[in-house]
Order: sequence, then structure tokens, then C-alpha cells
Amino acid sequence: MTAHTDHLPHHGSDHGHGHHDEDEDVGHGTFKSYVTGFVLAAILTAIPFWLVMGKVLESSRVTALVLMAFAVVQIVVHIVYFLHLDTKAESGWNMLAFIFTLVLVVITLSGSIWIMYHLDSNMMPMSVHDMRNMP
Repeated sequence: MTAHTDHLPHHGSDHGHGHHDEDEDVGHGTFKSYVTGFVLAAILTAIPFWLVMGKVLESSRVTALVLMAFAVVQIVVHIVYFLHLDTKAESGWNMLAFIFTLVLVVITLSGSIWIMYHLDSNMMPMSVHDMRNMP
């Protein structure tokens, strides 16, 4: 070690291979990547906003599907440009943890929507007269 780095803690030995210097930049984005991510996120927010506020698409179902597609693309932009998750980071363990979390979220959301849909369709309809007589 040189004299100017003696006060810094040494985290493991690099055995002269120089891997320590290469690992310092892993997982950290550059200013350019953050700006690119920000611009993409802003565009992916502005377009759906315009689609809804301008009532560009006539069908609300098509609009909802387009919004979901934009949301998925924006999630990918956030993962790549801000969270810096890729298949190389820490031997893919970060990506594996993310995929596991995504599977749990999809199961929870789809199960909740499925249950609410079936509860709504299986509920007995109430007439206006029945609602007025409720306690």
C-alpha cells in the first residue's frame, strides 16, 4: 500500500490482480445513464398522461392496456437505469431476487383481482327499495 492510502480500511485482499479497482464502479451509474433514465421516465409518464387527458383512444379498455404496457416499459427503465440490475450484478442474485419479488407481486395482484371480480359477480343484486331499508 502507498502512504496516502494507509488510513483507508482494507476490505479483503486483491492478491495483486487489480480486481478491487474494477469492482468499485460495478452497480454505479454515470451521469449520462441517470439523465437518459430520467428523460425516458419523463417521456413514459407524459405519453400516458396525454392519452388519458386528451381521450385519444375511444375505448377505455384499450387505453388501460396501453397504459399498462407503458407502465411495464417504465419499470424496465427504472430497473436498468436507476437500480442497475442486470444479469451480471453479483452473479445474477440481484436479478433472481427481483424476479422472485415480481412473481410474488403478480400472484398477489392477480389473485386479489380474481377474488374481487368473483365476489362482485356472485353478490346478490340489491334493489333501491332494499337499500333504503338498510339499518
